[in-house]
Amino acid sequence: MSRKGNFWDNAPMESFFGHFKDLAENITCTNLTDVKEEVDRVIEEYNECRYQWRLKKMASVQYRDHLLVV
Repeated sequence: MSRKGNFWDNAPMESFFGHFKDLAENITCTNLTDVKEEVDRVIEEYNECRYQWRLKKMASVQYRDHLLVV
């Protein structure tokens, strides 16, 4: 929960949900099980396949593994 009137507190979550909406294919979901599977798929893709400049052009999981080795 962010403080009242301070939108910077909520910026990381707004960024994640913006990317989530871009990656999700909600048209194919017809029931709650499909929605859960789609959410799991999108989060896996976000963490394991989406490369980020600030993480040395690595996906989140790759960067974490890189830091654990070093």
